[in-house]
Amino acid sequence: MALFPARNRDAAAYPMQSLFVPFPFVCFTLALATDIAFWQSGNVMWQNFSAWLLFAGLLFGLFAVLAGFIDLLRPRTRPLRPSFLSALLYLMILVLAAANSLVHAGDGWTAVVPFGLALSALTFLMCLVAAAASARKYARLAWRV
Repeated sequence: MALFPARNRDAAAYPMQSLFVPFPFVCFTLALATDIAFWQSGNVMWQNFSAWLLFAGLLFGLFAVLAGFIDLLRPRTRPLRPSFLSALLYLMILVLAAANSLVHAGDGWTAVVPFGLALSALTFLMCLVAAAASARKYARLAWRV
């Protein structure tokens, strides 16, 4: 006996990438917060936190991209796949975060202020735009609009 009847199988498919996509958003948001804390205090601890948060966000972003490729091969996840715009925004966020990580690899004040802080803010804004673009598609699916 199947867990889901044939008519409900498509609804049961959950994209694996949805498990990993929120982690980079959280890490990049916290990287902005720690960059602001470093800018205000000058304590090197915040720069280290930022570097580690960027690394964790990039690592989970890589997992999300790999899971997204697997989801492309799964036909049951077709209705829940992100739009092309969302996928492009996700990739742009990862490129910005990688550049930000290279900037943060520097030493001292110039590793964060002003370029690291600006890249963190831009990455955060791109995360908001990507979340809005994704939410619009999922809202259409939920309401069948």
